[in-house]
Amino acid sequence: MFMQVERLTKAYRNITVVNNLSFNLDKGKCAALLGPNGAGKTTTLHMIAGLTAPNKGKISFEDKQHQDVRSFIGFLPQHPTFFNWMTPQQYLTFLGLLSNISKNVLSQRIDEVLETVGLKGKEKQKIAGFSGGMKQRFGLAQALLHKPELLILDEPVSALDPEGRKDVLMIIETLKKDTTILFSTHILHDAEQICDNIIMIKNGRMKWNGTKSSLRQEFTSPAFTIETEERLPASLSSLPSEQVLFHSPYKATVNVKDTSQQQQLLQLLVDQQANLVLFERKQHSLEDVYLEVMNK
Repeated sequence: MFMQVERLTKAYRNITVVNNLSFNLDKGKCAALLGPNGAGKTTTLHMIAGLTAPNKGKISFEDKQHQDVRSFIGFLPQHPTFFNWMTPQQYLTFLGLLSNISKNVLSQRIDEVLETVGLKGKEKQKIAGFSGGMKQRFGLAQALLHKPELLILDEPVSALDPEGRKDVLMIIETLKKDTTILFSTHILHDAEQICDNIIMIKNGRMKWNGTKSSLRQEFTSPAFTIETEERLPASLSSLPSEQVLFHSPYKATVNVKDTSQQQQLLQLLVDQQANLVLFERKQHSLEDVYLEVMNK
């Protein structure tokens, strides 16, 4: 495994923000850290990035014992700030020299990262004139400058409009091919779209950790959407309220636990001679699963 987080704990005075958190991250994977506001996501990312020291626990990386982890981690904060009077070329040159990147390599590397984030040709414009979306992409460029093995992104698209969000997500999707990525977000559709693994925390504690497919298998039961030309069979009303969600007199979603319950549902509809317009298995979204996990 590429990274191992063990029993991580962080408290500020009497408030424990991250509580005994443990998870692993495999090399070449993209993992989303999910949770409500105040769950401890940003604090967790700061500890992994080496910006904040934990009170307890440890973070270890494959083949990198006793090294300063910041040298191979790229970090994009939720609200990146820059020296707005500089140009992208000047700012990245400044950061590159701080990171001990040789001048011969640095010039080429600046061109590469600006092209990666779609800012090629903007290298001599003042950062002050950049839009919010351009600044977010430029934040990605500075995080990528030293070719990090781990890229940490804190709410990378939360402040962007739909077009800016789409641009940044496409860049992250491209970066997945060469870089291990850990990002936090409260936009569940984005996590569903680009990540491999899901980590859910609440009140600083782990709620769930694993792949997207295993998450759905564990927390969602099959459900079917039924729609009829006439009113739904009255016998559906006799089912437990948590099993049936009525959308209208003609449409409902019915949860089933297993194949036998599915067959019983079909038999009920046949016996009642229901004139079906729709009988479709519902695809649970990550939002459906997230709400179930958080309310468990």
